Amino acid sequence: MIEQYLQALAAALAGADPALVQDALYDAEEYLRAELAYCPEGDEACLAAVLERYGTPEEVAAAYLETEVTVARALQAPPRPESANAVGRFFGVVADPRSYGAFFYLVLSLVTGIVYFTLVASLLPTGLGLLPIGVGVLVLLLFFGMVRAISLAEGRLVETMLGVRMPRRPRPGMPEGDIPSRVKQWFTDWRTWTSILYMILQLPLGIIYFTIVTVAVTLSATGVIYPIAQLFTDYPLLQWGGYGYLLEPWAAPLVMAAGVLGFVLTLHLCRGIGALHAVYAKAMLVGRFADTTRSADDR
Repeated sequence: MIEQYLQALAAALAGADPALVQDALYDAEEYLRAELAYCPEGDEACLAAVLERYGTPEEVAAAYLETEVTVARALQAPPRPESANAVGRFFGVVADPRSYGAFFYLVLSLVTGIVYFTLVASLLPTGLGLLPIGVGVLVLLLFFGMVRAISLAEGRLVETMLGVRMPRRPRPGMPEGDIPSRVKQWFTDWRTWTSILYMILQLPLGIIYFTIVTVAVTLSATGVIYPIAQLFTDYPLLQWGGYGYLLEPWAAPLVMAAGVLGFVLTLHLCRGIGALHAVYAKAMLVGRFADTTRSADDR
């Protein structure tokens, strides 16, 4: 009965954000399982009462969709004034909190990439290698559980720092049965493998992101600091090919302006990369209803 209800709820939410669908299905399954546990086996009246209290799939879907409008508005960046000209919109990125969220996410991605890659490289081969003696099943169970937890945590990080709606609930729980059957279900769930692939690719992406941000910030900071530092010494701070170059006084404002402009461009670049990464993360981490549901005959 729970499977039929979830299928109907998914159909009522057709076309909605996959993250919203995942949250709604998880909440519904959790509530229904908890309530139906108190119903005597075969008591149709009790089952009908539980479903009536929770609401029809159409009613529940309408409630989630209505709430999602508020959530979407909260995630949207503050609108720029309509009267702002192109120059104002260009430099307005400096006052936009989302720019700094993307900036710090790209820097942090190197750390998360190292952690994710280390977990995959250590636990997955170990679990597969120990399968013949049975211990590998427990290792894989632990690993898949960590993948689910990391997928949810990374989604929350992406939503907070990049402003894209991600799930607030984990994917559906493990199916009933012995441990090997549970591992098999996770092992055959393709979203598990896209999440693992995301964890692996986060390392090279983190290196690229960190390098881009570091180089861009270094060049921008140099442009601002170098003219100021040159004022306090006659020693040429700029060295190239064995020659030293002194910055002419008339060029100092131009160099500083170039540094400030470079910082603004860096924030625009971070926002652009962050937006692309958010789309990629959602495609890799957010499961769809069809990924995890099983027919009643399979249980």
